[in-house]
Amino acid sequence: MHFWSIKTLKSLFLPGGVILLGAAALLKTGWIPLPLSGVAFFYAAVFIASLLLAWRFHSTRILFCTIMLLLAHHAIEFFGPGHIAVSGPGRTAFEAVALLVPFNFVLLTFLPERSSEGRAVFEFFLLLFLESIFVAALARPDQSAPAFLHFPLIRSIHLRIPQPAIVAFIIAWGLLLYRLLQLHKAIDNGMLWALVAVFLSLNAGGAGRLGTVYFGVAAFILASSIVENSYSLAYRDELTGLDSRRAFNDALVRLKHPYAVAAVDIDHFKNINDTYGHDTGDQVLRMVASRLARVSGGGQSFRVGGEEFTILFPGKTAKDVAQHLEILRLDIESCSFRIRTGEERRKVRRDTDRRAAGRKPRQAMHPSTEALSVTVSVGIAESQAKLPAEEAIQLADKALYRAKRTGRNRIVIAIPQAKPRRQAKAKSAKP
Repeated sequence: MHFWSIKTLKSLFLPGGVILLGAAALLKTGWIPLPLSGVAFFYAAVFIASLLLAWRFHSTRILFCTIMLLLAHHAIEFFGPGHIAVSGPGRTAFEAVALLVPFNFVLLTFLPERSSEGRAVFEFFLLLFLESIFVAALARPDQSAPAFLHFPLIRSIHLRIPQPAIVAFIIAWGLLLYRLLQLHKAIDNGMLWALVAVFLSLNAGGAGRLGTVYFGVAAFILASSIVENSYSLAYRDELTGLDSRRAFNDALVRLKHPYAVAAVDIDHFKNINDTYGHDTGDQVLRMVASRLARVSGGGQSFRVGGEEFTILFPGKTAKDVAQHLEILRLDIESCSFRIRTGEERRKVRRDTDRRAAGRKPRQAMHPSTEALSVTVSVGIAESQAKLPAEEAIQLADKALYRAKRTGRNRIVIAIPQAKPRRQAKAKSAKP
């Protein structure tokens, strides 16, 4: 299986999907009893943990999601105390909450993860206040439930959750799933599976033991996503998406002979940054990293420096991986960027100034662009028995330097060093 598909599956199911699947299995089989005291303790513990973790790690989206779920569950219990509401104010409140929860998740999807603006906090709490008034107004004893809350779209579907709310859940799931597959962020994973847990809770009535447990599972998933996100920040390079140097150091500890190491460096990267700016440099890094992530031969890629990468090939020799790295080198060489020249950028600024001054811009010309060719140099080394991994890494670095000195955009295989005993014998044999 390719690296990208493994990464996609992990980001899709870990940790939220696994937690929810385990919780559903335990609840279905009845292996864990659900006394009221145990349910209350679990509920309080996970919501407190989620709130504290979100506050400590400045996770705005998780903090707001947790507060919103807490208020939603208490609204269901307040208007339908101690039982699953089937009619009256409790049922109206249930239908309103079922529609508002996925709506709020959609709004929170577009909120920056580490928003520090007081305006965002104010607007969120204002929204919750208005929604609370909305639910309370609809759930008055003398007020009949509005038809839009439970309008049957497909009459053959019979669930406790009204169909308009089901549509809202599907929209929210689709948006979160799209964002998760695009960005592979743990916070999006937590929001997606927490929303699934809320759906299961509402389908169980929202109140009672089972509904309360599933709300607690949703909070537990949100809390676990913060832990997973912190792990990703520590072991994953945020710009490129590759594993970071810390992950590389951990991988070296677990690595056993035999294995091959490839040191990869982007050619003339400093000139790219100086000439075209750091934004273009970041695009080049992401492009090269996307190719490195798909390297064949069982390699695992790491970003260990600015434009420096390392690929580990467990159980392989230098000759085994040379062809795979040559395919990688050619793949990167075939990619190029179309970049505006300095004259074209100045022309765009002049035309903008002319429009601002109310004057007609000059006649449009064909954009003046230049192609930026990106290449990499690669040094390969293989492990030697009873020698530390640092020796193989140094050999790969030396091979990389030779590749750069001899023209760049090439692969050089390191020559294994002679064993210390042989080196000593060779020196003693000299006259």
